[in-house]
Formats: sequence, C-alpha cells, structure tokens
Amino acid sequence: MEKSFDVVVAGCGVAGLSAAVSAAEQGLTVAVLERASREERGGQSRFTEAYLRMKAIDEVADDFETHLAENVGPYVDPDMTAEMGQDSASWSHITRSLAIPDSELIGSFADHVPGTIQWLQGLGVKFDFLPTAFLTKTQPRLLPVGGGEALVEALAASAEALGVTFFYNTSARRLITDEVGTVQGIVAQTQGEGGIRFKGQVVLACGGFEGNPEMLAKYLGPRSVYIRPVCKGGYYNRGEGIEMALDAGAAACGEFGSYHAEPVDPRSGISEPAVFIFPYGILVNKSGKRFTDEGPGTVDAYYERVTRRIYEQEEGIAYVILDEKVKDVPNYRLAIRTDQPAIEGATLEALGEKLKLPAGALAETVRRYNECCPTDGKYDPLHIDGLATQGLTPPKSNWARPLEHGPFIAYPIISANVFTFGGLKINSAGQVLDTDGMPMANLYAAGETVGMYYTNYTGATSVLKGLVFGRLAAQHIADSPQ
Repeated sequence: MEKSFDVVVAGCGVAGLSAAVSAAEQGLTVAVLERASREERGGQSRFTEAYLRMKAIDEVADDFETHLAENVGPYVDPDMTAEMGQDSASWSHITRSLAIPDSELIGSFADHVPGTIQWLQGLGVKFDFLPTAFLTKTQPRLLPVGGGEALVEALAASAEALGVTFFYNTSARRLITDEVGTVQGIVAQTQGEGGIRFKGQVVLACGGFEGNPEMLAKYLGPRSVYIRPVCKGGYYNRGEGIEMALDAGAAACGEFGSYHAEPVDPRSGISEPAVFIFPYGILVNKSGKRFTDEGPGTVDAYYERVTRRIYEQEEGIAYVILDEKVKDVPNYRLAIRTDQPAIEGATLEALGEKLKLPAGALAETVRRYNECCPTDGKYDPLHIDGLATQGLTPPKSNWARPLEHGPFIAYPIISANVFTFGGLKINSAGQVLDTDGMPMANLYAAGETVGMYYTNYTGATSVLKGLVFGRLAAQHIADSPQ
C-alpha cells in the first residue's frame, strides 16, 4: 500500500506536532505517524512539565546561547571554533562536517523561541512562572499551564482541525530513497496490519533511543541496565529515526554515550518521581558511604551532575539520608515528587538495617559527617549559604547541617534517562545534514532526534528545541520549490 502527502512526520510529540501544524497552516498535506494509540499519543511530551528556559514570555534566559555554546564538546579544536565565528559559506569541509551544533544553529534556535511561544498562545496555550521542584535555582523557568500534555492536546487539536491525517499504532521503519540515495518518503508498519509506503518529504521527530536497550548498551555501555526512561512515554522512543537517517548517510551530532539524567525513586511508577531533596541531607551508596558533594550549588544547575555520580555507584543506586530538620525547609515537599513513602528508622542503625546497608556503616558515615559540619554561619535553605564541611572527603559545599534528630528517613534514588543526547545533525532550517555537512534533500529532523547536547544539558531547552525546529522544518518545506 502506498500513500502520498506533501509532508510525512514520524512522531507525535511536540516536535512532530509543531511540524505538522506549521506545515498544514501553509496549505501542505500532512501525515503524522504515531507508534502509540490516540489515547496515549504524545510520547514523552505528554508526561513532561515542559520547563522553558525563559526570563519572560518573549525573552529567553540571559545565558541561553552561551550555555549551549559552552557545552558543545569538551575539547573542540580552537581553529574550528574560530572558523565557526565566520560566515558559514566560508567554512572548510572539516569544520562544516564537525559533529557539533554550530553558532548559527544555536543563534537561530534562540531567535525563534519568542515567536514560537507567541504562536502557541494563538493556539490557546497559556504560560506562567509556576512553582517547580527546584527549591534553589539560578534560572527562571516558564511553564505551559497544564504541562506537556496541554501542549500536545492544543497542537493535536489544531492539526486535526487543519486536516492533518494521523496514523496511530504505526511505527516508522526505514527511509525510502531513489537510485542515487535521495529521500522520497518512509516505510512504516501498522501494528497487525502490515506495511505502508508513505511518499513525501520527511520530518523525523520520533525521539531518542531511551526505550531501546540494544542501542543503550551499544552507546552508553552495559551499565545502562541500571537506568530507565523517566516516564512511560520514553519506552516508545527506540531510535529508529536516528538509525534510518544514519544508514542513509546523515551526520551524527551530540554525545551518543550520554543522556539527560534525573534523580528518581525506583519504587515509583508515576511520571518523573523525582527526588531533589538531597542537598539537605547526605547521599550514601550500598556500602553506606558518601561519594559526592550533595550541595555543590543550586539544585537546578547541579542535579544532573549529582545524579551521574549516583549512576556510577554499585547497581546504580544511592539513598538520601535526612533527619527531622528537613521539615523546616519551606515547601520541602515540592522537591519530593515520588508517590512512595519515606523509609524511616528511629535510629541510624535501624534505618541502615532497613536499607540493607552493612551493619554500623550508616551510623559511622553520619558520625563523621556531623563532626565536619560547621558550628557557625547562617543556614539558608533557599539560597546558596556556604555552610560547608571542614576536613571531609568528599566535601559538602552548602547546607551542611548535622543529621541528629530522629526519626531518620531515606529515599532510594536511581538515575532516570530523560532523553539521550546523541542524534542527527541539522542546520538552522531543520534540514538533516550528511556526513560532508551538506543538506539532505527532503529530510528534516526536530526534537530529541536532533543531537545537540554534550557533557552538561542546558536545562529547560529540550521542549523548546522540538517546538522551534519542528516549525522551522515545516517553514523550509513550504518555502522550497517542489
């Protein structure tokens, strides 16, 4: 069976829906292929709170571009960095094909955020600076009222009203190319019904590979068995969009061996059962020992780095240990998103036994920590306070108060995989680039299928990345001669 459309979008999250609605607004015929059912459509977008790195409804955060630019790779050749500061038409082949997002792409991303938010407002989405799980923070975060689900439903309703055709329970499998390798469409499989050839220009917006254990083991290594998707929508993201484009000659971009890490309670099955309370206690591993600085800075800026240290521990798990004083932290419950109860012990020995830690290990760790806590200085739970341990390895840089008032409580924490960093390289129009840095005809990408991040995620930009480049891809298709 074969069907023809102007645009074929693989994926029904905010990236795919943004592309679909934008293309339909330009009068193009659009098909959206969605692995899930209509009721479950939206992938990870449906489950996210959709934090947006913006200081106002029409302005991105001050460090939006610089933070992205500073995290494009740890050791980029300075000659290539300098070359990227010049007009892209003058770039050498090696710079043009470098597997990092260039300054032009980052600048275009930032420039198109305000217009994208205004467009969403026109579709009925409301935005506000709502409370977040971060009790201490360095960046403002705008949110859509109703979170990612509100974005998905508003965009999907608009797409349906504009005549976009949805194919649910349908998974994209491979690109259709002609005899010289030019993309002509995509082959998909409808569950229980067989294959369909969709002809048209293709937008790959089907996420990363956090739901694919084979790709996780291939790129992240065997320890990836100790991470899981942050929400059920992540299991739909199996990396086919990335693989089919790479097979067709697309360039890779982003850190394939890494992912956006978030600390969650492994006992919980809800979406994002995050535990951000660890700056007010200590973290111990299965040996009952501390292994990282729990309070290096504001939690919004440092939780990912702390979570990576948790992932490195035995079986990828740690426990945050708190005492009764945590209840003095204003709105402390905001930082505990799990629906599972705390594990309690009247004494540290009793708590350690419940956590199945070596006998006496927890009590000894806490004793040593307490000895090193400062005896003066002002404690300020909502700001960096500089209350640091003295003579303790590893140190605790802020909020170091003794744990001494029982009952003592603990939450288990593992690293969740919010999304994988590795993906496809695109230009500022959303066109997928080949391994020589040249646009591939008829092939676009948006959202987590696009590789952009290395080493340290620029928080609250991933949803914007999907929305912005989905729109830009559709606009480029509409503006290009057919």
